Amino acid sequence: MASALRAGSVYFALVFTAGFIFGTLRNFVILPRLEPHLAVLIELPVILVICWFAAKWTVEKFAVPAIAADRLAMGVVAFVLLMLADTILATAGFGRTLAGHLRSFAAPEGAIGLAGQMLFALFPYLLMRRRTVDD
Repeated sequence: MASALRAGSVYFALVFTAGFIFGTLRNFVILPRLEPHLAVLIELPVILVICWFAAKWTVEKFAVPAIAADRLAMGVVAFVLLMLADTILATAGFGRTLAGHLRSFAAPEGAIGLAGQMLFALFPYLLMRRRTVDD
């Protein structure tokens, strides 16, 4: 389980870094030209591919066992860290209130982003399921 917790932290860091870079590009390049939900829909597949490969690399690097509890723990740790970082960035960095940040998940672009974040959390487990099917 310890490897899953460490892996979740690294998985979060990799994806948060990529998300920060692509989110900045989305906000300054795509968002001025399109509706917010369309900008998120353009960015999301790219981020999910990055998440998939980051999960795969992290699982292998930290030798996270193909046990559901370990893989789900890795995803939960990464998800919780991502939600905390997102909330801190939104409130401290961009001046949103906590209530305003939480309300943003009800907007189409927020709901799409949250769905992507939930997939991000499940990828370590889904990688395990994929291997089981392939073997």
